[in-house]
Amino acid sequence: MMGIFLDPKYLFTMILLGTIVYITYLSKRNDNASDFFVGGRVFGWFTNGSAIAGDYLSAATFLGLAGLTFSIGYDGAFYTFSFSIGLTLLALFVAGPLRRLGAYTVADFVAYRFHSKRARVIAVVVVLAISGFYAAPQLLGAASILSMFFGSSYEFGIIFTTVVMIFYVGVGGMKGTTLNQALELWIRLGAFIVMVAAAIYGGFHYHQILATISEFSGTIINTAAFTEDGKDIVFNGETWYQSGAFNPNFWHSLSMVIGLALGVIGLPHILLRFYTNPSAKEARKSAVMSIGIASLFFGLAVYLGVVGRAIFLEGNASSEVMNNLVTGGDNMVIPSIATALGGQWLLGLVIAGAFAAIFSNLSGLFIASSGAIAHDLYAKFSKKELTEKQRVRAAKLAIVFLGVLYGILGILVKEASIGHLVALAFTVGASTFAPIFILGIWWRGITEKGAIAGLVMGLLASMFMIFFSSVLPEALQFRVPGIITVPIGFLSVIIVSKLDGKVPADVNSFMRKVHAKEKEDVA
Repeated sequence: MMGIFLDPKYLFTMILLGTIVYITYLSKRNDNASDFFVGGRVFGWFTNGSAIAGDYLSAATFLGLAGLTFSIGYDGAFYTFSFSIGLTLLALFVAGPLRRLGAYTVADFVAYRFHSKRARVIAVVVVLAISGFYAAPQLLGAASILSMFFGSSYEFGIIFTTVVMIFYVGVGGMKGTTLNQALELWIRLGAFIVMVAAAIYGGFHYHQILATISEFSGTIINTAAFTEDGKDIVFNGETWYQSGAFNPNFWHSLSMVIGLALGVIGLPHILLRFYTNPSAKEARKSAVMSIGIASLFFGLAVYLGVVGRAIFLEGNASSEVMNNLVTGGDNMVIPSIATALGGQWLLGLVIAGAFAAIFSNLSGLFIASSGAIAHDLYAKFSKKELTEKQRVRAAKLAIVFLGVLYGILGILVKEASIGHLVALAFTVGASTFAPIFILGIWWRGITEKGAIAGLVMGLLASMFMIFFSSVLPEALQFRVPGIITVPIGFLSVIIVSKLDGKVPADVNSFMRKVHAKEKEDVA
């Protein structure tokens, strides 16, 4: 038994879990809705900036981006490029005004801007749709790690992770979530820095990587299970890597950039983070800090993905690493690279980093979704006036419900790609909330009916393009369909608002509030 806990995989993971439990216990006092949903609005730019980056850099970035670069080459860099653009747009156009509003949830913005209960309900539906798309791949990442490296079943991995998250968020609320997210960010960033240093020390500097990839023309050296057939690499008779399998043209690339960049503005768990700052100035500084951290992280992810390609093509790694690079698909490239570069100790650190990424992102999704259910539905539509403790209790019950819901979704996506699933969540956000927040903050002419039309049409267009695009001509089938769904969302808002013309009477007051000078910022 003692030997198990000295295994680096168990050791680093138990340290992470112990730290989470300790921070959560210290943050357990959540006496009112402000404490539970927005952490009392007390977090400065450094802590909140770290938490925003921690919330944003999910399993899709820690595991998925390197995996996509490993499998599709430098086309995977389009994902990282788009994510960085999105954070920049969020900092420039949304962060400050959103904080000045001083609300609790994403749907609060919609309800306050348009004085509409209908718009609030539809916004809650969109929050749950985006969060479901985003939560499922995080659970997929956790279950895959537990299955591959700890020997558990996939289903146990889903159950274990959801139970941890119910405790993590249900007890700690936004205070515990923020502190844990900030800590978890630096854990996974540190893991990436160590991996890159190990790669360079091991000879995988940039020149060597390019030479290995460009000069490869034979079979994989290390195991007879791998063969090379033309440009395709075959494992146990099944083609797993095709050098031209994903080679997006200009329109596919543009669609990806639109969907992912604007999708950041539509992610409820990221938008919610700006409510936790004490002022709009602090919110903008938090956003700028998160941009710098995320951009560094994305660059490291792309580099490590290419390192993984070089390791695989050289074929000099152990049979375990070679097999894991294939059987783990896009999702397990980072742990496999860590094993090849630094053995079990580096693998242990990376697994802890992966869990940190998953827990950090899931906690944000739980907070955002529980607020949508407890605050935007139960509290706002309750026939009686609820006390602060009743609001918090409702949020905690919502977290248990969400744990069950997300767990079911996690089981259903067992064979999916983490990176691609998250890209679809971004598409829904870009097509629904991005038009509402950009136009709602910067255009006086948007109306209640226009906002509802944008949310509904953006959601329906996204669902159709995600699940039923195969009925369309091949030219209209996009891996990330932002080029189709985002214009539908924006145009629906603009056209219906123009036809409606019923602009809220207090629009000028709203604009003065969200665009106030710093000395007028709401505390």
